[in-house]
Amino acid sequence: MRYTKKWAGVSALFLLGLLPAAQAQTGWGEGNKLESTEIVVEKNRVLELPEANRNFQKFLIQPPALGDRKVTYRFNEYRLPEHYINLPMKVLTIQQEELSKLYGNYVKGGIGNYGTVYAKGYFHNKRSDKSSFGAQVGHLSSSMGPIENSGSASSYVQANGDLYSGPITVGGRVRYERDQNYFYGGKNVAEVDKSDIKQVYNRFLVEGHLNNLNDLKTPFHFDGKVGLTHTGDNYSAKETHLFGRVETNYSLSDVSKVLVDLDLAYTNQKDAETYGRGFFKVRPAYALQMDRLGLILGATIAYTGDTINDARKFNLYPALEANYQVVQNKLSLFVGAGGDLERSTLYSISKENPFVNQNLQVADVNRSLEIYGGVNGSISKYVQFTGRLALQNYRNLYFFNNSVADSTKFDLLYDNGVTKVFQFFGQLTFNQSEDLRLGVKAESNKYTTTSLREPFHRPDMKATAFATYNLSDKILLNSELYYISSSFGEITRTDGTKLLRETDTIVDLNLKGDYRFSPRFSAFLMGNNLLGSKYERFVNYPTQGISVLGGVTYSF
Repeated sequence: MRYTKKWAGVSALFLLGLLPAAQAQTGWGEGNKLESTEIVVEKNRVLELPEANRNFQKFLIQPPALGDRKVTYRFNEYRLPEHYINLPMKVLTIQQEELSKLYGNYVKGGIGNYGTVYAKGYFHNKRSDKSSFGAQVGHLSSSMGPIENSGSASSYVQANGDLYSGPITVGGRVRYERDQNYFYGGKNVAEVDKSDIKQVYNRFLVEGHLNNLNDLKTPFHFDGKVGLTHTGDNYSAKETHLFGRVETNYSLSDVSKVLVDLDLAYTNQKDAETYGRGFFKVRPAYALQMDRLGLILGATIAYTGDTINDARKFNLYPALEANYQVVQNKLSLFVGAGGDLERSTLYSISKENPFVNQNLQVADVNRSLEIYGGVNGSISKYVQFTGRLALQNYRNLYFFNNSVADSTKFDLLYDNGVTKVFQFFGQLTFNQSEDLRLGVKAESNKYTTTSLREPFHRPDMKATAFATYNLSDKILLNSELYYISSSFGEITRTDGTKLLRETDTIVDLNLKGDYRFSPRFSAFLMGNNLLGSKYERFVNYPTQGISVLGGVTYSF
């Protein structure tokens, strides 16, 4: 600080010295000289300023006085003439994608040799998440058969519907069938009155169902069904069958559940005699899935009201199974032990063999014990396979055999004891896409009977190979080749002696092709039994040879 004041004093001295010289000097030259001057500098002098008066009082500005002010509003509406408005802009929107046209309904018809007439109709509602309903009709008849008076006809009509209310589905169906055949398996069929050998089955079905199988939130699922069937033939047989079935499962955790299945039925049959048959079956089980190992532990309790062949009323069967995934989702092995009681009715038996006799003694099939094991899996995402072996013991397993009184008709026979069956089943399928499917399946049943001479009309082997091909949604091809081994029937001669007859080994080839002219219109051609053999599936009953059927289909 001291040096600062020193330099400030020197600077002031220098400036003061220049000031008088500047006033006296008139120019530069020798005549212009600085006069000597004495300057006194006081180092300790202090400059003092007088105190200023400060006023701390704020200025007060009075607000202006408010007076009444009248405001006037105008509500004039201004509108431009419409012809002056020009909006050259265009609003861009995304066009909604249209749903593809569905042709779920169709009618088709065709004709073929043997005086064959074919017709079918399918009608159904489209794209609804509230309901599903529809109807079907069908007819197939041949005025001629392989021999005289061997024509046949089959017709049906059905209506069905379902309503969806959240996770609950409720629905039902009504169906009527009429099958007409002739007992043509005799020697002098041409000489008899055709009406005397005519057989007509009228079958009626009504059924209702209720389930919540689509509910993913609840641990409890159920699927219930109740219904009634009525069957009558051209003679005096009548059958009314009431049935109900409930399948339930309750998930205890992600890996375990409890399953309970319940069946109830009552069958009333009127023929030469009238009798009723009750039926009850319950199957509780516990299912557990542990990583690759799955277990089912349960039992089946069943009751039948049958009296034929000393039928066992109450039955208890095991329901045990274990499966192990050797390769995850690729290869599984399974073994198990079980049994079952299966209700038999005229409704189902007459479909299996339309040439059955009157006054049939129908009994439930009792599979008293079954030990089985097998393998299933896939070689790739296109190839799947299944193989199964089983040892089975049956009671009241029915067989068809020619009647003693009339060999053109078939009675139901039961083995007086236990019928043992060694069964093999195998299936291999190839599904590359919706365009190509190939498959083969085979089933072998080796019967060992106790009292019967042969397992009448039950072949040991059945095998089927099938293929479907879709060529550019223009040509659809289907083929089926099947094999059925021979079986046996027994004919009773007029002198009371019995003759064992073997049926034919069946090798049959069926082909079908469809050509689509448009999404709505197509033509089809079918060929059955193209290998041309008039084989006998039942003794004395040859089938048609090569049959060809062609027609058209219209979809809408």
